[in-house]
Amino acid sequence: MESIVVGYVASRFPEVTQTWMLREMEVVAADPRIECELFSLFPPMKRTGTVHPSAERWMERLRRPGAGAAFVALLWWLVRAPARLVGAIGLVAAGYARHPALLARALVTVAVASAHARSVAAIGVGHLHAHTATYPLLAAWLCHRLTGVSYSFTAHAHDIFMDQSFLRRRLAEAEFGVAISEYNREFLRAYGGDEQTPVHVIRCGIDVSSYRFRSRAPAGEGPLRALAIGGFKDYKGHRYLLEALGGDPELERISLDLVGDGPLREELEVLASNLRLSERVRFHGALTEPRVIALLETADLFVLPSVVTPEGNTEGLPVVLMEALAAGVPVVATRVTGVPELVREGETGLLAEPADPADLRRAIKRLLADPDAARLRCRAGRELVEREYDAAVTGGALAELFAQVAPRTRSAVTT
Repeated sequence: MESIVVGYVASRFPEVTQTWMLREMEVVAADPRIECELFSLFPPMKRTGTVHPSAERWMERLRRPGAGAAFVALLWWLVRAPARLVGAIGLVAAGYARHPALLARALVTVAVASAHARSVAAIGVGHLHAHTATYPLLAAWLCHRLTGVSYSFTAHAHDIFMDQSFLRRRLAEAEFGVAISEYNREFLRAYGGDEQTPVHVIRCGIDVSSYRFRSRAPAGEGPLRALAIGGFKDYKGHRYLLEALGGDPELERISLDLVGDGPLREELEVLASNLRLSERVRFHGALTEPRVIALLETADLFVLPSVVTPEGNTEGLPVVLMEALAAGVPVVATRVTGVPELVREGETGLLAEPADPADLRRAIKRLLADPDAARLRCRAGRELVEREYDAAVTGGALAELFAQVAPRTRSAVTT
């Protein structure tokens, strides 16, 4: 049986936050009908030295052209298919005309994508899948315009919430879209989703079997360990968690492990000091997946205080919440985007209002006050993750979609 060649398109690879994409690619690539290739647009944001072991094997399949290759590719397409290239650039220019900074980055993406388009044609990629709806989707669209290859995409969070330039056009020409939540699917409907292009809800998935379930509840007395995982960025809301823990005698027995890195780390360290939390808060930096699992095993509660920034940046559906629920850690999160679809109030966890330290504090105290209810929510959370967020299930659903739309040969795409 001829295999299907599916090319994944990412902005950057490898990145420490890409565990969800790695799991999905592993499941899809394990399907005997599918071969996977990997395309990246830009170098990783920061060389922290933290690379997930599961990313290492994909480095051999990674294609990321440099500036010289992109320039040569533009000239190649200008000679080979001038009308397609010039027409596509004109559409991009018009689509991003109101945002000069975004237009500049979009044009750089066009140049890099033109090099990928040559690879797509040369190695016989039959379908492209973009992980996220920003520049990876633009690159997949450009490859489609130049080679005719079909494409799809997964919409996550900032890629659709912060700016929608040229989104309608890219969505309209896609074979299908994937939303990680019902919230995202509803958002895409305003731009032609389901009406012009089908949009399927396929959750981000985790390897549930990697998380040893231990239903737990915070002890009525003695020290407790809270855990929060996420990059130190404004939409993660770490400051509100520190403010919730500071200055309340009832919560003084809680120490906090913060896993992640980012531009706000120094600011958060200063805030922790000002709130007299320095001895109770540990900044671990970015950690590999096995080390994160080890911290989940020892945590008494997990808190994710996400917010929506004035620019519209926020969460999609955080994988760390799935991991915490899979491990049996009681969860407190905030009511943003698709989070309530996973952390169901009173059923699988507790919810607080975003950017509200007092309400976050109330939710944490409610968790501490009723250990039996916490254990019941832990069991329900594990069952939900097994049912709807297991990578074997979500990756398999995506593989079926690829099989329906991608050509079943490895012959080169005609130009």
